[in-house]
Amino acid sequence: MSETMLALLGLGMITTFITLIMTRRLSPLVALILIPILFGLFSGAGSGLGKMMENGLKDTAPTGVLLMFGILYFGIMFEVGLFEPLIIKLLQLAKGDPLKVIIGTCILSLLVALDGDGAATYLIMVGAMLPVYKRLQINPLILTAILTLCVGLMIKLPWTGANARVLSALHLNPTELFNPIIPSMLASIVWVLFVAYIMGKKERKRLGIIHIEIPESKEIPNKITYYINLLLTLVLIVALVSGLFPIAITFMVGLAIALIINFPNLEEQRKKLALHAGSALSVGSMVFAAGIFTGILSGTKMLDAMAQSFIHIIPDSLGPNMGIITALTSMPFTFFVSNDAYFYGIVPLTAVTASHFGVAAVEIGRASLLGQSVHMLSPLVASTYLLVGMAGVSLEAHQRFTLKWAVATTLVMLLVTLLTGAISIYF
Repeated sequence: MSETMLALLGLGMITTFITLIMTRRLSPLVALILIPILFGLFSGAGSGLGKMMENGLKDTAPTGVLLMFGILYFGIMFEVGLFEPLIIKLLQLAKGDPLKVIIGTCILSLLVALDGDGAATYLIMVGAMLPVYKRLQINPLILTAILTLCVGLMIKLPWTGANARVLSALHLNPTELFNPIIPSMLASIVWVLFVAYIMGKKERKRLGIIHIEIPESKEIPNKITYYINLLLTLVLIVALVSGLFPIAITFMVGLAIALIINFPNLEEQRKKLALHAGSALSVGSMVFAAGIFTGILSGTKMLDAMAQSFIHIIPDSLGPNMGIITALTSMPFTFFVSNDAYFYGIVPLTAVTASHFGVAAVEIGRASLLGQSVHMLSPLVASTYLLVGMAGVSLEAHQRFTLKWAVATTLVMLLVTLLTGAISIYF
């Protein structure tokens, strides 16, 4: 099949997928599995589809295991009341004010997300804050939106995966890539805090200052067990942040220890696992289904063909502004494809094209990072399912609520990079 036909087929596959889940004709799980298989058959891949899907599953398996066991672990910790003292303290500090809770969520999220790990941030922050939001009746979509914006911002830091992909794909120096976008990062932090303020004001107007009964910290029934749980959870969080051990394995071991400590009776262990299995299975199955989608999209070469077609249609008059074009297109590109596919497949081709117009590769690298706020809403991002699963909201509702703020965050960053010269503009 010609490159043009493959590009059109890939575009049709992505458009069909997004349309069906946005209009609720198909669930994301079903669409992620069936739509790529259908378009893969149209591409002539035939018997090769099995291998492509297998490769996609191999890529997503570690993340799927992490999310399934992470949900089970934190479900057990909620069950035994590990977070109850923290929840009571946060409620006391907020004094029933939704505005304070939401701004506090934003500040804490920016700090927790410093390691650039979305899954870790979601596990920690939803675990700590969701009970507070429920007590105060704050819309949980605000929690998922704030977390998404904070993670989408902080994953541009030099030690994160997105930055590492750009550096390796374009053979750049970390300092020359990141330092010029520091002002735009700072401006975006102020912007995200402002977004939290706007959301907080609306919730305060809707709910008012909610005077609720806040119980005093109760005597912990079994202090030894409580502090063992606390120590175990802190060890897991350190492992998440430091990367000392494979995260998926860490949570598997942590769950096994937590079950033995808190529920030594085997029948009780079975009941507790069954209680939280629904959420874990829902999230894990979505991750594996996403592996099928990305495996076929890459394996059939649809992705490569779309990238080449995009580059060929850029008019010469717009060539010198390839940095701006890259920044703007990074939003839809990273929404529809994985970071690996984007940074290793599309960005190098874009950089080569930009060089013909005198635009440096490092500028393309900076621009390619700006769309990460939108990328975190993608149905192909595994941690997104963790976030919505733990928060108890639907993926579609989360996307509709957050998308405008994510796009605005990218545009704020782009504006500041243009003002500071990190990305060039030509009239």
